[in-house]
Amino acid sequence: MVCPYSLTIPGGVQGQALGLARTLRLMGHDVRVLGPCDGPPPDAGVTPLGNSLPTASNGSIAPIAPDVPAQLRTIRALRDEEFDVVHLHEPLCPGPTQTALLFKPARLVGTFHAAGESLPYRWVKPLVVAGANRLDVRCAVSEDAMRTATANLGGEYELLFNGVEVARYTKATPWPNDGDVPTILFVGRHEPRKGLAVLLDAMAFLPERVRLWVGGDGPQTDELRQRVAGDRRVQWLGRISDAEKAARLRAADAFCAPSLGGESFGVVLLEAMAAQTAVVASDLPGYANVARADRDALLVRPDDPQALAGALSRVLGEAKLRDRLVLAGERRAAEFSMDHLAERYIELYERVR
Repeated sequence: MVCPYSLTIPGGVQGQALGLARTLRLMGHDVRVLGPCDGPPPDAGVTPLGNSLPTASNGSIAPIAPDVPAQLRTIRALRDEEFDVVHLHEPLCPGPTQTALLFKPARLVGTFHAAGESLPYRWVKPLVVAGANRLDVRCAVSEDAMRTATANLGGEYELLFNGVEVARYTKATPWPNDGDVPTILFVGRHEPRKGLAVLLDAMAFLPERVRLWVGGDGPQTDELRQRVAGDRRVQWLGRISDAEKAARLRAADAFCAPSLGGESFGVVLLEAMAAQTAVVASDLPGYANVARADRDALLVRPDDPQALAGALSRVLGEAKLRDRLVLAGERRAAEFSMDHLAERYIELYERVR
C-alpha cells in the first residue's frame, strides 16, 4: 500500500490506507504501508519514506514528498520487498505513488480519491493519462471521484466506497464530559473549505449552555481563535490523535461537518455514526454519498450559519430526533465497514495477481 501524503498527519487518504492495511492484516494478509512520515511511523506496518513538503492542492494543503531521497527510498522498498500487488492511493500525486507507478515493480491497483478540478490533470494531461494506463485496475471512492478521473483520464473504474473501522469507534471509551453540557464536536483542518468559520458564526444563534470542541489546526486557527476569544463555550483542542477523536466522538451529542465544498466522500461522517453520535453536515454531494438527508443526518445549505444553528439546535434539543439519527447512523456505518471494503479489494488483488 503506497500513500502520497504524510501518514503522521491526519487526513482522509492516510486514514483509508492505514485502516485498510490494518483490516487486511487481521484477515491474514501481509501488508506494508509506504509513505512520508513527519515523526515516528503511526504503526509497526509502516515503512517511512522521509518528511513531507506542504503543498497547496484542491483548496487545502497536501503533505506530499516529491523530493529525490523519498523516491529513492520508495524504489528501494519496492525492489527489496518483492510485493505481489502494489496498491496506490492517489496514484498520480507527485511523490511515492507516482514513482511506484513509473517503476511498476508488480501488478498495480490504483484508487482515486479526489473530486473536482485538478491542476496537474490540466497542465500535464498527456503525461498523467500515460501514467494511468500503467494501472492494472482503477478504483474510485465515489461517483464524484469517478467523474473527475474519467473526465481527465478516460478509462474504466471500479466504484469502491471508503470504509470505516466500526469497532474502533463503537468500542471507544467516551471522553469525560464535565457538567453534562450538550456538546458539539468539529474535527478538521482550519481552512476556508472546511467551514469552521461558519460553525463559529452559528454559535451566536445557540444557547449559552452549549459546548463546542474544536479539533485540528491550520492556517485559519489564530484568526478564528481571536474572533471568538470571549466565548467560553468554545474549547480549542489542537491536533488530536485518532484515539482521542474516537473518544470525543463517543462523548459528543452532535458532530458537525460544515464544509463548503471539495469533499469527495464523507468518511468522517461515518466515523461519527459508528461512534453513535448524531451528525449535522453541509448538503454536499460528497457527504450525501453516505448521509441521507433527515434519515442518517441533518444536512443544511453550505455557508449558512443560521440554518446550521437551527439544525444543531434540533439535534441537541430533541431527544427523539437525536436517537433516531443515531440508530440510522449506526446501521449506515455498518454498510460501509472496512471489513466489507477489504473483502472487495481482496477480490481485485486476486484478479490482477
